[in-house]
Amino acid sequence: MQRRTLLKAAIGAPFMPLVATAASAVSPPDDFSFAFISDSHIRPDLDADKGCAMCFEQISASDYDFVIQGGDHIEDALEVSRERATMLMDLYQRVERRHLRKPVHHVLGNHDCLGVFAKSGIDPSAPDYGKQFYIDRFGPRYYAFDHKGVHFVVLDSVGLTDDRNYEGRVDAEQLQWLRADLAAQPKGTRIIVATHIPLVTAVQCYQPESWANTPHNWTFVVNGREVLRILRDYDVLAVLQGHSHVFEQIELNGIRFISAGAVAGADWRGSFLGTPEGYSEIFVSGRTVEAKYRTYGFAASNRQDVPI
Repeated sequence: MQRRTLLKAAIGAPFMPLVATAASAVSPPDDFSFAFISDSHIRPDLDADKGCAMCFEQISASDYDFVIQGGDHIEDALEVSRERATMLMDLYQRVERRHLRKPVHHVLGNHDCLGVFAKSGIDPSAPDYGKQFYIDRFGPRYYAFDHKGVHFVVLDSVGLTDDRNYEGRVDAEQLQWLRADLAAQPKGTRIIVATHIPLVTAVQCYQPESWANTPHNWTFVVNGREVLRILRDYDVLAVLQGHSHVFEQIELNGIRFISAGAVAGADWRGSFLGTPEGYSEIFVSGRTVEAKYRTYGFAASNRQDVPI
């Protein structure tokens, strides 16, 4: 059973907004802010397209320099037909183009991979199978970019398994690329990493109990230690994470691990484990990274908040 299905089953506590609409602040020229959005899970019902548009318009009205979209752009491509997945991705891209008027850097999410579950009826030999469906729309599954002296590394943390499922994993090809990319940076370069499935999270301590009943580890990157051993030799300020639908911050060895929450909340049915529909505002000042959670005023029509 997918997380999306599990979210539907939960019934919950009253909605408690964390932080209201975004606010702009005067900052020194070298400081900057950006929006880290994740898990929009767009679909044609439950007012999901309206909710995404509301969120994107709020961000577009801000002074953020850019946006990182942390993955799971659409409701699902894992187990649906190609026609359904294509319709959902067309819908997402149409809403983003119309309402998100900022530069956007995309991250691959598990729900952005086409036909991985056998239920989809899609043959693995299809040219757009799996991650290629995402690549055709957004480009490379892992890459880097620079902004105001900060080097951003975007990772693909979705490991497709031989039994047509997935787990959190950064593959060997990427690990080799990551070592080379970071080694090429000038000494002392500030680095921020973005990934969909978390490297470090506490969500397994309070997630729905049924989430443990999965064929593979869907909660975090199973070879996260390998990634952390590479990162520890560099000036990594933060790791931005999606997937869990909660807003969470953990600091480990001087690195802040920030989970973004979800634009969709509990898949457009309310808040999830206390995190309502929203996104993370990230502010970078020198070697300090701060995060605030921003809601955008969406009210689910069939509210079923998921409590801890």
